[in-house]
Amino acid sequence: MAKKRATATATKTKVKSLANGDVPVVGAREPCPCGSGRRYKACHGREAAHAATELVRRPFEGLPGECDWVALRELVPAATAALTLKDPLPDGVPSVTLGTVLPMAWPGLRRDTGAVLLGLQNEAASGDVSRDLADTLLRALTATPGSPVEGRRPAADAPRLQDLLDLDAAFVPEVHTGFEFWLEDAEAATGEVAASLERANEAAIPTVRLTGVDAAYWCETPEKNHLRWVMPHAEEELLDALARLHAAGVSSLGDGTRLVGSFRAHGLVVPVWDLPVGMGADEVEKPAASFGERLAESLAAGGALSAEERRARSGFTNRQITLS
Repeated sequence: MAKKRATATATKTKVKSLANGDVPVVGAREPCPCGSGRRYKACHGREAAHAATELVRRPFEGLPGECDWVALRELVPAATAALTLKDPLPDGVPSVTLGTVLPMAWPGLRRDTGAVLLGLQNEAASGDVSRDLADTLLRALTATPGSPVEGRRPAADAPRLQDLLDLDAAFVPEVHTGFEFWLEDAEAATGEVAASLERANEAAIPTVRLTGVDAAYWCETPEKNHLRWVMPHAEEELLDALARLHAAGVSSLGDGTRLVGSFRAHGLVVPVWDLPVGMGADEVEKPAASFGERLAESLAAGGALSAEERRARSGFTNRQITLS
């Protein structure tokens, strides 16, 4: 803070000369660099705080595999995906990998080898998860090898993932049975490291990504299994289409299965089916593909809903929750 006070005059001169009127961030109680004479928090800081807390409803929109980004953020315990940046990686950074959860819930980590891990399932510091992740990624690229990257609130105009990632590169999640991806040589882990890894693995719900449809994830629980399918369609049209199928008696995935509702996550709708205990992911592949075809036809049909279809839709919306 002392350094910021000492350079306040120079900063004001610099700010006043900027053609675009940008005002840098300073301490909340510092004089605002715009030269108004008011404290930053009562001047331009108020605008910055509003921008930083404004919720971005679909933070992953525009990224390849948006539905899978949502699934890895909200549904999948252990998974990774290679990330490709628009610009070449800095010297000493061989790769960048997205992980659902990192050790100690670190937002980011730079391995001893220089490789970067970016954690997806962390508390958002601002209202834009994409901007938070991009800020962590940029800092991880220059972090000292072998060190974690702490969380912080990014500047309101900081880059987002959409600015940093190659939008033509495929996003291919790899679901894991445990968190061995935390370590470069998990088999060599001993002592407390091995014990921590074992505890984390025991808490992970078995999850499998289906191969025949996009962004559908089977999971196993003691009471029953589930299929949770993140869908890219507009919410109103999707709920209408699901209601048509449900009223027609064709919304299930076979005997003993049931479409029980849906939830919202990061601006997308995630229908959920209950499955019998013992119904594995392989057994869901064909029914899910068939349902995808029925859904496409229902979406294309459009039109007003019948009374029975409206009742089915009302049932879905009454049970719908929002995760983010």
